[in-house]
Amino acid sequence: MPIHEYECKACGHQFEFLLLPTTTAAPACPECQSQDLDKRLSGFALSTAEITKARVKQARKALAQSKDYKDKQVAEAEHIKEHVAEYMPPRD
Repeated sequence: MPIHEYECKACGHQFEFLLLPTTTAAPACPECQSQDLDKRLSGFALSTAEITKARVKQARKALAQSKDYKDKQVAEAEHIKEHVAEYMPPRD
């Protein structure tokens, strides 16, 4: 189902119009109800498994390099070390 973008010639309002298979009415400006519209050039989205994998890999890399992430990792390691020392008796 395509989403079309329009600009009203009467008031200049820009809007999107979802064209459903059952839609019979022509698009009209939601601001002034004019049907004197210019169709705008629309962008489109594309997603593939490769693009998704690349984005996840990039996000994980950025997270691993963030100072906040490194601080959390150090704090968690210290917490585990203290927890183990507190509850595990030393071996003789």
